[in-house]
Amino acid sequence: LLAPASKILTVDAEGSVQLRSSSREDCEYQPQTVHSFLKKVMEKYPNKDALSIKRNGVWINWTYSEYYQQCRIVAKAFLKLGLKRFHGVGIIGFNSPEWFLADIGAMFAGGFATGIYTTNSPEACQYVAGNCEANIIIVENTIQLKKILKVWPQLPHVKAVIQYTGVIEEKRENLYSWSELMEMGKKEADEPLDAIIASQKPNQCCTLIYTSGTTGNPKGVMLSHDNVIWIAMGTSRMAKMEYGVHKVVSYLPLSHIAAQVMDLYAPIALAGTTYFAQPDALKGTLVETLREIRPSGFMGVPRVWEKIYEQMRAASANITGIKKRIAVWAKGVGYRGNIAQMKGEQLPWGWTLAKILLFNKVRNTLGLDRCTLLISTGAPLSKEIQEYFLGVNIPIYDVYGMSESTGPHTLNLPDDFRLGSVGKTIWGGKSKVMHPDSDGIGELCYFGRHVFMGYLNNAEKTGEAIDEDGWLHSGDLAYKDRDGFIFITGRIKELIITAGGENIPPVLIEDEIKKKTPLISNCMLIGDQRKFLSILLCLKVNIDPKTQLPTEELNKEALGICKQIGSNATTVEEAEKDDAIAQHIQKGIDEYNKAAVSRAQKVQKWRILRKDFSVAGGELGPTLKLKRPVVMKMYADLADQFYSDTATPRE
Repeated sequence: LLAPASKILTVDAEGSVQLRSSSREDCEYQPQTVHSFLKKVMEKYPNKDALSIKRNGVWINWTYSEYYQQCRIVAKAFLKLGLKRFHGVGIIGFNSPEWFLADIGAMFAGGFATGIYTTNSPEACQYVAGNCEANIIIVENTIQLKKILKVWPQLPHVKAVIQYTGVIEEKRENLYSWSELMEMGKKEADEPLDAIIASQKPNQCCTLIYTSGTTGNPKGVMLSHDNVIWIAMGTSRMAKMEYGVHKVVSYLPLSHIAAQVMDLYAPIALAGTTYFAQPDALKGTLVETLREIRPSGFMGVPRVWEKIYEQMRAASANITGIKKRIAVWAKGVGYRGNIAQMKGEQLPWGWTLAKILLFNKVRNTLGLDRCTLLISTGAPLSKEIQEYFLGVNIPIYDVYGMSESTGPHTLNLPDDFRLGSVGKTIWGGKSKVMHPDSDGIGELCYFGRHVFMGYLNNAEKTGEAIDEDGWLHSGDLAYKDRDGFIFITGRIKELIITAGGENIPPVLIEDEIKKKTPLISNCMLIGDQRKFLSILLCLKVNIDPKTQLPTEELNKEALGICKQIGSNATTVEEAEKDDAIAQHIQKGIDEYNKAAVSRAQKVQKWRILRKDFSVAGGELGPTLKLKRPVVMKMYADLADQFYSDTATPRE
């Protein structure tokens, strides 16, 4: 059943690994390949819808039988085009059935499914395709095709490129449309594919996840068939998701493992259906799709929840009189009720009435009325936003993990959560805090069948990530409470160590300042090896819909705040010179400083930046994590000015 292996690690594309044992007997799922995983569901539910997408106003569905058969057709076409065992198939584009068919088709054919972020530059695409020796690259449209055409001459392993939407503007050799790919696959015999499928083993690599990385080239995280299936089955069971009726809306980047687990693997484990959002989902159509589909599970990164929060706040600002008083009362009941549930206590008086008057209406408006699991992942969700959603009975459960743990390692769940925590270790996994200090804080490490095989062709980085006992080192600082809940306090590499030697976790301070200064969109604390802390601030602005770059125009929420504080500023440039805005920001920082745990953690200087941070601008990664080294390099001169200034820093 398994390929021979003497170690739990490998960096070799053709390598195999020993499987780690689970810490619970009920999580010892039989190892299997992705082919076997999908085929079993197809045989049990051949006519059940697996995939669905709206095109030209009509939903088009793929049953599990069609899903499986078309994966085979794609795999046969890949073999015809020259895909070799243990070589990559790069996929760059927005979520769609074709993305899934190419992904699983690559695995069926013995290659590595390799997602590439749509925001990647041509050079970044070249690095990923070169590192995995991709034989085939799948692109969504002309925009992504142009990136690949620019670097194709430097990619000798690439034998074909396939475009899956739109018309190919200029035909050339070895460039195919999706329909041409499918026609090619239908003509090929089954026997060669069947032989490759039969040779695959659960402890071999099936997919590569490239870390976004804040410095240097991304690393190719090797995940085995067993990694992805074990995590999908285990987390679905732990979350008590209902078999046969599960529905999700796919919209987050599929090049990220969290989206793959949520949208691709877990639905197969649950015989569920994946519905694809429109490409402009994050520009406003996501809620429309949610209302239409009414999913049973929904996942967002913090920025998605922040956008929903901002829209809800803006809508509630127009409510007055008795309706406002009822809403305020109901939110209080909602918050107290969810905290009571967290502690295992009785719901407060008025819960049922509040549900009728507010909670049900909010859930219906967002399309979340059937959702039993709402997840935030990718970065910490601020306590303020969590508390706001608790008030309208939409508890958002923080999930924590990394690409190297095949996504989730800890989960908060409806019947088992703690506010501010990332939850408990997944069933069958293990966690330990290495070298804890006097407060019990140390590096969080994990172990289990979800831990990756290694970084492709990178023994040095693999050795840094996994110790000799097989524990994966997260690089995150954490502590565990007496009930087993894990709390992340910061990243080891992100810790600011001041000139006075004090260790300061920047994210906690940044979140507090954003909470107390609602004009702020993003910010970054500075102070490593410096004598005091300073902070770079970005104001909330409109986003250019074409370039996805921030403009200098203050957005609707920011303009509303300006009006409240007596400012007429409409742009960042005007805001920089506005005394009312300066007083507003200083007031927020002063409020934070009053509660700061030490003098060293007080923020003494600040500056508004002309440009907000964004993925398109390079300051944020694809999952909206702040790239601190990038920002420091961009604003090095400004940072130096904080400390070269002879003026006394503001207290």
